[in-house]
Amino acid sequence: MKILVIGTGGREHAIVRALLADPDVDTVIAAPGNPGIDLVADCRALPGGILDGVGIADLAEEVSADLVVVGPEAPLVAGVADVVRERGIACFGPSQQAAQLEGSKAFAKEVMAQADVPTARAYVCDHEEQLREALDATSAPYVVKDDGLAAGKGVVVTEDLDEAIAHGVGCFGAGASVVVEEYLNGPEFSVFCLTDGVTVVPLTPAQDFKRAHDGGEGPNTGGMGAYSPLPWASDDILDAVVDRIAQPTIDVMLRRGTPFVGVLYVGLALTSQGPRVVEFNARFGDPDIQPVLARLMTPLGSLLLAAAKGELDEVESLAWRSEAAVSVVLAAQGYPGTPRKGDPISGVQDAESDHSYVLHAGTARDQDGALVTSGGRVLSVVALGDDLGSARGRAYDALGRIDVPDAHFRTDIALAAHRGEVSIPTD
Repeated sequence: MKILVIGTGGREHAIVRALLADPDVDTVIAAPGNPGIDLVADCRALPGGILDGVGIADLAEEVSADLVVVGPEAPLVAGVADVVRERGIACFGPSQQAAQLEGSKAFAKEVMAQADVPTARAYVCDHEEQLREALDATSAPYVVKDDGLAAGKGVVVTEDLDEAIAHGVGCFGAGASVVVEEYLNGPEFSVFCLTDGVTVVPLTPAQDFKRAHDGGEGPNTGGMGAYSPLPWASDDILDAVVDRIAQPTIDVMLRRGTPFVGVLYVGLALTSQGPRVVEFNARFGDPDIQPVLARLMTPLGSLLLAAAKGELDEVESLAWRSEAAVSVVLAAQGYPGTPRKGDPISGVQDAESDHSYVLHAGTARDQDGALVTSGGRVLSVVALGDDLGSARGRAYDALGRIDVPDAHFRTDIALAAHRGEVSIPTD
């Protein structure tokens, strides 16, 4: 099998790495990829960029790809998967219409209502008066989200009413609506559900960390680290998510004439009433997919192809490593604001071991071929261990071998779970 992966980040590097471990995958091509992916796969340029569906379909034909995997959300919302499928090439990723589950939070809420999915009470606002009324109805802590794509950074959760209003008004100024939601109290977690539009196959849950600094302080980011499994979640949590949330959503999308093929990312809060949806995404999350794929033993390429071809009902039960996995993100100075670019990166090879590896995200080669920073989240270190404590130790040990001037990272990834300090509300 020959697979073309679209994207440039740590998510795509994790996908490529997992695909290369599949004995049925002969070749992985990445477009445009990154310096880390380039060490293990065939990276190709995309002159028209990742939103150019015709250019991506042309490349898929040129390399005789059996499957195209679209990593990021922007090309999915732009309809790249539709163009690829029109060429008769199998594609893992939803259509433009189906990708609106991520592209529009208002649309996602509409689908959730039709599917009777448990989620936060929400208000869609188009101007400041509506915004103030919605904030008054929900009360603090206030949750205000951009309606459209925001790369994981379009939400403000705050006790400060003025901050909530300012974020919403800023969205209006950019021409977007906002969604105001009631705050869901409880630990958040992610479940990635593979689907062919009918059948749903969930992956093991993970938890990621959105705030920039330890203790959940600082601004929201695209994610600063993640871990799996979740020792504080019950054994039947996946059944509950599929039966109550994912399958009804996929059923509604099918009835609407917009079947969802790819991965439905279900972001959840585990409340006293059970799992409640925080958000849907139309692709694998980054970095929370990283520890999940580190633990997956079932060949990934065969899974994604089965989803693309409508054959997930033929897939056997997934196999998982017993070890825990932890991923820690190293971010550039200035992230999540304006990250500094061009800083030298050293020590990546020293961080690699039998138990840990490095995924590239915001990296590039300078004119001399040296590795430098090119984005906010520069690298992720992923480590496996017998338990979360062991995996954490290995991840941070590996991270300590990497040097990026003035870079920063959280020191508390998976710490509360390791200590047994994650609590679920009881009322």
